Amino acid sequence: MANLRLHSLNDVKLVGRLTRDPELRYTPQGTPVCHFRIAVSRSYKDRNSNEWKEEVAFVPCSTWRETAERCGQRLKKGSPVFIEGRLQSRDWTTKEGQKRFDLEVNILKIQFLEMAGEGGSSASEAVAEDPGAEASATPVGAGASSANSKVAQYNDDEVPF
Repeated sequence: MANLRLHSLNDVKLVGRLTRDPELRYTPQGTPVCHFRIAVSRSYKDRNSNEWKEEVAFVPCSTWRETAERCGQRLKKGSPVFIEGRLQSRDWTTKEGQKRFDLEVNILKIQFLEMAGEGGSSASEAVAEDPGAEASATPVGAGASSANSKVAQYNDDEVPF
């Protein structure tokens, strides 16, 4: 068993809405980083009461470089997004000496689910963090087939919020 090789998988895909305006900051070296939280939910039927209930999770997210600047410009509280990324943990010690731990999604791709300056639009735009990843800025229904696209296309009727 010592030679057993396990593959690892760290892949996160979420659709949600921002819980507040994103925070765009710059590292001392000038690299942009954007932090925000998204709310993701699921509906389920309670076994005891037979009523539908909703469970909400608030997920911290971060993105870097050009994607961070684009998120800082385009997103606001309530903006719907589709994100793809990986889980990343951080730990630090506060000024008071307390150990802290955080788990967040490091975004590799983000898709804005509404056009800039318009609420409720059915168009979307995708932004890729890594240069090797494909990104699409094609609005839904503008000639790009969702079957041929690397980034899923959504309209407001398909978003579960």
